[in-house]
Amino acid sequence: MVLSLFGFNSKTPEQKFWNWFEKNQQMLFDFEKDRDGIFDKLAIQMHKIDDNLTFELGPVIDNQREFVISAGGIIKSFPTVEKLYESAPDLDKWKFIKFRPRRKPMSVQLNGMEIKPESVKCQLFKDDDRVGLMLFFKNYKKDESNTFERIGYLLLDQALGEYDVETKVGFIEFASQESEYYKNAFSLSELVTRFEEQF
Repeated sequence: MVLSLFGFNSKTPEQKFWNWFEKNQQMLFDFEKDRDGIFDKLAIQMHKIDDNLTFELGPVIDNQREFVISAGGIIKSFPTVEKLYESAPDLDKWKFIKFRPRRKPMSVQLNGMEIKPESVKCQLFKDDDRVGLMLFFKNYKKDESNTFERIGYLLLDQALGEYDVETKVGFIEFASQESEYYKNAFSLSELVTRFEEQF
């Protein structure tokens, strides 16, 4: 009894999380039955490892879901994401992904504002060994800059993925399309190609 108790206590936080995940994988797979309640339970387990950890659950495709492990864009928690991903079990119903991946940008709604990706333009700049980036919005207003910035970061995360935004992007600025830097700006759909050319 002492040995088994010692063995249990010696498990890493990552192992304890995956044991919980595997035990509750059917509940997680069917999360639509109680989305808020199940997401709360999952968040509590992840926060036992690191308060910055967050997640995304993808749709069911071929009887499998994607489970994205994210640091919420907080670079100091990137090693935790790596560690949790590396210790993930092999489960038939799940595809585990570290960091929010690149996806086709979609419209973002926040604080009563909706920004469609096709309305956003970009410009790249050299920033030491990184790439500086500006996003230009059609109806940008300084008094709503916080909302525009949050939407901008969400669009960038979609376009470039969480890892590259935090490790390869230098400064990020947001402006109106009246900006002096708007000349030669290009569409958000071209960002990935032009970004990769910089490296």
